[in-house]
Amino acid sequence: MSTPLPWGDVQLPWTIGQVKHLGRITLGKMLQTKDTGQDVFAPYMRAANVQPDGVLALDDVKDMWFSPGELDDLTLRQGDVVVVEGGQGGFGRAAYVGDDLDGWGFQNSINRVRPDAGNDGRFLAYYLIALRATGFIRRYCNVVSMPHLTAEKLAAIPLPLTSGSEQRAIADYLDRETAEIDNLIGAQERFIGFLQERRQAVVEHELATAVPAVPDTRLKHLVRSVRQGWSPQCFPWPGDGVQTWAVLKAGAANRGIFRPEENKELPEDLEPRPSTVVRSGDLLVSRANTRDLVGSAAVVSGDYPRLMLSDKLYALALDESKAVPRYVAYLLASRRVRDLIEMAATGASSSMLNISKDDIVNLPMNVPEFAEQCRILNHLDRETAEIDSLIAKTQRHIELAKERRIALITAAVTGQIDIMKGA
Repeated sequence: MSTPLPWGDVQLPWTIGQVKHLGRITLGKMLQTKDTGQDVFAPYMRAANVQPDGVLALDDVKDMWFSPGELDDLTLRQGDVVVVEGGQGGFGRAAYVGDDLDGWGFQNSINRVRPDAGNDGRFLAYYLIALRATGFIRRYCNVVSMPHLTAEKLAAIPLPLTSGSEQRAIADYLDRETAEIDNLIGAQERFIGFLQERRQAVVEHELATAVPAVPDTRLKHLVRSVRQGWSPQCFPWPGDGVQTWAVLKAGAANRGIFRPEENKELPEDLEPRPSTVVRSGDLLVSRANTRDLVGSAAVVSGDYPRLMLSDKLYALALDESKAVPRYVAYLLASRRVRDLIEMAATGASSSMLNISKDDIVNLPMNVPEFAEQCRILNHLDRETAEIDSLIAKTQRHIELAKERRIALITAAVTGQIDIMKGA
């Protein structure tokens, strides 16, 4: 049975072949942690280095052992295309290698496509980016649990067989057009950063003027109980936490916003733990996260009778006669407390730090009288509403720009834009 074309009723102006007709596909090497005698310790590309939208992030590089022959075979040269082989969040991500990576290899989470002479890897990378964004790769891999875009599957993906000159013209066009869109997105992201800094400054100023009700108060003086969850092997997709049981991820409490959709559904053959269900008003604190997110806090809003804590989250029930949970969340995000959290956090890698329950509950809390907390929160709600509205609008502009980027790439690689006209 032949694979259905990715584009449905769209008629491509070119002959249809497969990815394997464009170049040679090679799967990388399984992780090797020990030298067998004459091996070379070298940097390698892994799935995390291949980001969405065709970006290679090479600032976080790891090394492993290769034999000289393996390293010679698993080179990464300008013109190659790297494609993520497995993983729920990243399979099918593709990127063009714009420069020779001398002395590098690549792991078996990566397939390398080395285009034959005359073909342009940029065209293939753009084509695969479009396929993934439009959902074809997910359907093609027939995802049930842990998906894999194997070398065999990658090789068999339908591909328009354009001439080398057409590939280069399309890639040149998309390089120019997507660069303009990316510059616009970058400017909007910087604007959001400015707005977030402005918002934080408003909050910091208001918190700094508050007079503590009781000097030397620690978070433990405001807490009735602290609970922690569990992290069973869950499905990679989210549940609703109301009809289906699910376990929250650490990202559910990032940057002061409760995100109930940041969860994984619990398989039916696992017994749920009702004692770990979050409660409306709980103050969630991230126990394990990156340096800038560990200790992030957010207040649970709403009722989710089947939404459970993971072991990466603490749920603090506060004595609400002393402290408003939202006020404490603001304090935990303040610069002074953030500095203390980051100093207390431990871990071998900045990509995953941990903070203990004792360190959390011993954080200083300059909490004013209850009525003053409510007044400050009302004032902050008014002061930050306009900023939050601007942030939301700018984020929507970014989403539209990204949609435009994918639509442009899709139209170009399927011949809906006549790039060669006038060339």
